[in-house]
Amino acid sequence: MQSHELLREVLQKCSAKQVSAELGLSLSMIYKWAEPPDADAGSGTSNPLDRIEALQRCSGDPRIVQWICQRAGGFFIKNPKATNPHPDFLIPATNEIIQEFADLLAVIATAVADNAITPDEASNIRGRWEELKSVTEGFVQCCEAGNFRPLKDHPVSAPKKADENGGKPSGRK
Repeated sequence: MQSHELLREVLQKCSAKQVSAELGLSLSMIYKWAEPPDADAGSGTSNPLDRIEALQRCSGDPRIVQWICQRAGGFFIKNPKATNPHPDFLIPATNEIIQEFADLLAVIATAVADNAITPDEASNIRGRWEELKSVTEGFVQCCEAGNFRPLKDHPVSAPKKADENGGKPSGRK
């Protein structure tokens, strides 16, 4: 789906007038965002979605997308690149998921030991949770595609020692 097509659908649920007022832009500008770009006819314009995509592409920084996803109440997990199937690496990949889950549980157990969770502990929990989601999503996508080359190309790394993170397990990064 093209960005202007998505914006056209969005404007069917949320009025262009409302968007115009909220963003402080002209109604015609909002409508131009929902038009296909056509330099010859002068229709369409670089819309916010295209600009965000360009910003992320030129910077290569996934935090832009992560920030937007977080603001929308979700999270971003990058899809692994698919290549040729190699199922020999399922057991190490499965073990990596189990280790990530164990690391998350260890961070949670350490944080709740004193019946209080500090901002730093909450941040550590979030970090371990994001890592678990990422590793698991990569594995699931390999399963769906029947392609385990990414698991072969990026073997399981050894976990960091617990004392590198103030006595708390931090897993692999």
